[in-house]
Amino acid sequence: MTEVNTRSGDRAGRGGAGRSSVCLRLVAVVRPHLGFSAAPPPTGRPGPCTLYSDDLLPRPHAPSRLTPLPNLTASVTYEAPARGSVGMELKPGLSALVTGGASGIGKALCIALARKGVFVTVVDFSEENGREAVSILQKENKHIHAYARVPPAIFIKCDVTDGDALAAAFRKHVDTFGGLDICINCAGFVNKSLVYEDKSDGISTWRHAVNVNLVAVIDGTRIATQVMRSQKKPGVIINIGSVAGLYPMSYEPVYSGTKGGVVMFTRSLAPLKRHGIRVNVLCPEFVQTNMGEQVNRVLVDALGGFLKVEDVVNGAFELIEDESKAGACLWISKRRGMVYWPISEKEKSYLVYSSKSKRKLVKNGFPSIQTPEYFQKMVVHTLSHNFRNATRLERVRLQLPIEPHSALIKIIYAGVNASDVNFSSGRYFSGNAKEAAAHLPFDAGFEAVGIVASIGDSVKHIKVGTPVALMTFGSYAEFMLIPAKRLIPVPRPDPEVVAMLTSGLTASIALEKAGQMTSRQVVLVTAAAGGTGQFAVQLAKLAGNKVVATCGGESKSTFLASLGVDRVVNYRNENIKDVLKKEFPRGVDIIYESVGGETFDVCLNALAVYGRLIVIGMISQYQGEEGWKPQNYTGLCEKILGKSQTVAGFFLIQYAHLWQDHLEKLFNLYASGKLKVFLDPKKFLGVASVADAVEYLHSGRSVGKVVVCMDPSYGQTLAKL
Repeated sequence: MTEVNTRSGDRAGRGGAGRSSVCLRLVAVVRPHLGFSAAPPPTGRPGPCTLYSDDLLPRPHAPSRLTPLPNLTASVTYEAPARGSVGMELKPGLSALVTGGASGIGKALCIALARKGVFVTVVDFSEENGREAVSILQKENKHIHAYARVPPAIFIKCDVTDGDALAAAFRKHVDTFGGLDICINCAGFVNKSLVYEDKSDGISTWRHAVNVNLVAVIDGTRIATQVMRSQKKPGVIINIGSVAGLYPMSYEPVYSGTKGGVVMFTRSLAPLKRHGIRVNVLCPEFVQTNMGEQVNRVLVDALGGFLKVEDVVNGAFELIEDESKAGACLWISKRRGMVYWPISEKEKSYLVYSSKSKRKLVKNGFPSIQTPEYFQKMVVHTLSHNFRNATRLERVRLQLPIEPHSALIKIIYAGVNASDVNFSSGRYFSGNAKEAAAHLPFDAGFEAVGIVASIGDSVKHIKVGTPVALMTFGSYAEFMLIPAKRLIPVPRPDPEVVAMLTSGLTASIALEKAGQMTSRQVVLVTAAAGGTGQFAVQLAKLAGNKVVATCGGESKSTFLASLGVDRVVNYRNENIKDVLKKEFPRGVDIIYESVGGETFDVCLNALAVYGRLIVIGMISQYQGEEGWKPQNYTGLCEKILGKSQTVAGFFLIQYAHLWQDHLEKLFNLYASGKLKVFLDPKKFLGVASVADAVEYLHSGRSVGKVVVCMDPSYGQTLAKL
């Protein structure tokens, strides 16, 4: 439960220790260097926002002349963090602004930040408590900033429900410390009477609760976001909610409703991570503070007792420092500790899907499936890099009965991959060409989604009618018999899910395992407009990195720009080598490479110290009479030795134990709107069109994932569900 201070004598709900209220907002500001001088104090008549600095004496405030928010930032040089850093490390040189920071949770946060060497601005309506808090903070970190020209802590008197005053507080903070790294909005006001018994106009009761608990949080988030974006550097915003925002609180429905609004508002801002800004919400239960002691002890005991303020501080610091947290809701419970809400198993039930994107979760109601006597499939009958010459369409009898541990799958969509030609040439079989030929004939295709049509007697974990994904040879077919243990249940058998299989999983797992991707790095993706490239650029961007992408063609450039790529290099108009050398002289940290040949050479030479080059393919070398012809890379060892670099190969089949978890992650990102999945608009219908689809992919004209609909009539019916 967010703290509500009921100390009498102070004005309620003004961001301080007012009666029945507390309002807190924290902002961290970046790196005032030892030689940085604070801006001179403004002059003019006192206003709603008054500054107190290290001497704790009031200084006059300028009249309310608000400039546009982008001008809030001071003209200072931003020192980029070291490459490979994880999240935002709390260390000396940052600064924080805390509204409601003069007592309770806010004060505890201020002290904890000061002990980290963070410069702190306390914003509060209570002048007495504010002075006391700043005095404590100065003692906490004065030894760290003994030679700084700015004070370790300052106090700004402010009514957070006054939008002009709040903006002025942000401006004064930025003018003093030179930037904005972290903003934590914690506002709380609990009304003593029930809203349905309130006969007043609500200005000092329930309407005031809405303004303090929700409107001020939205306003603070808005201002902080605009400042951070104008600075063009990463930032973190944390909104302090309450467990009352997760579950109803009947004795204070307005408080519960406003805190619920804070939770949903914050979770809806997850896409801001594309701009380097992470917004999270912290929801504690009852905290052992002056306010907490006034809560009915029976209710507190029912929840396991009081939380300590240190528990809330630890939760806030986790949300600040963990780069993966964006749009996250951290519930702090005495019984369970820190838990992210909702848990992944329940989150899908809260998601809303648009009919346009076809992201609906349908548990049943798929069209009935008739088990066929015969079906068609694509078979490799001779080894060749020419997929059309290597394959033929066959009509085969379904082998019944189904084996006890197997399942019959009706394939709806199958994915097309560049490596289909490697498979048809026998490259994925061990041994020489003669040994590979011994496997002939074999079924073609790597991945598909479909519906379980029938199951063996021993299959218990999956039912007929379940939509599934599969990643095994033989998916270029109308039906497929497969061991049931290899099936991956999915929400829907849509083509977007096919794209998440080989293409999406390769990007997700390769960047994590082979690339060891963190944040604030430069990531280069070659062939970025393809099936796997589209995932790589988005995942790198979601992780908070600067993304460079190569492609061939204006339409592909436009497509990549729409995904948020920072720098698109169209090799038909620009020289990739020249662009990388000029614009990224320090090199690239991670390269996701799938082209091979000359592009590989360019990438290797562009790799930064400690850089990692991930080889996920070499599409430029797959085609032709000799197909995949090995190349020599003279001096490779010397190059990577001198710069402590890594060239890492990646083959998806060796990470099968991670498929389920990463597929769920991709689908959740897609379903929540954080990840886009693009399918090439060209339609390929039926098994007979597979060779056309493979040739189209290798033509270089495709954008996004190429898929084949194995049963057009069934696919159309499914799309209407």
